Amino acid sequence: MTFIGAWLAAAVVFGLRYSCQIRWQNDPRARLKAARQNYLFCVLHAHQIMATIDAERGCGAMVSKSADGDMIAKALTLRGIKVMRGSNSNAGGDRGGRTALAQLQAHVERGAPVCIAADGPRGPRGRVHKGIAHLAQQTGAVVIVVVPQASRKWVFTRTWDRMQLPKPFCRIDGHCSEPLVSEPGERLEAFRRRIEQTLLDLERRLDPSESAYNYVTTESRAQAA
Repeated sequence: MTFIGAWLAAAVVFGLRYSCQIRWQNDPRARLKAARQNYLFCVLHAHQIMATIDAERGCGAMVSKSADGDMIAKALTLRGIKVMRGSNSNAGGDRGGRTALAQLQAHVERGAPVCIAADGPRGPRGRVHKGIAHLAQQTGAVVIVVVPQASRKWVFTRTWDRMQLPKPFCRIDGHCSEPLVSEPGERLEAFRRRIEQTLLDLERRLDPSESAYNYVTTESRAQAA
């Protein structure tokens, strides 16, 4: 079933790639490439399908060692994306995450971009983990936060991330932040928080109804109650 699901996922991604109108807003890539500046994409786990649809060929991505990961890995590979398998568990254990992160670092150092679902693989939603900040600091890459928005979409409300799937023949706008640079002497946690705040602010502006499910919002509600 995983094999069949993987090919179905790949078919969905390719069908959306050629039926949807895709536009990038505030795209900094041309000037970064002209300056020979490496960059990383930071997205929400909920947006990873939309991010996959128009990802750059040769882009690197970390995919968890799970059944869901098996399905998305096939779609990514067929789209020309370099997949590294691994993740960290919620209990703090390592499931190949360190090895995958080292592979991503080597990929960036060769001049290729990387896309990371920063709150994956199990959340909580909107909580940026330290991997992307660590990778940026180790490689000197800048971080581009991307919040893609589809004009029509399905939202899988029973998944922890509220996964979004654009509907065929819709318009998808990929909204980019200004590149985030780790300042000299900046601590890893401080940089991680800046990335997270940029991501949360951008989604809150573009999609307030979905941003209400981010962990900082739900925690605030719980405290108020």
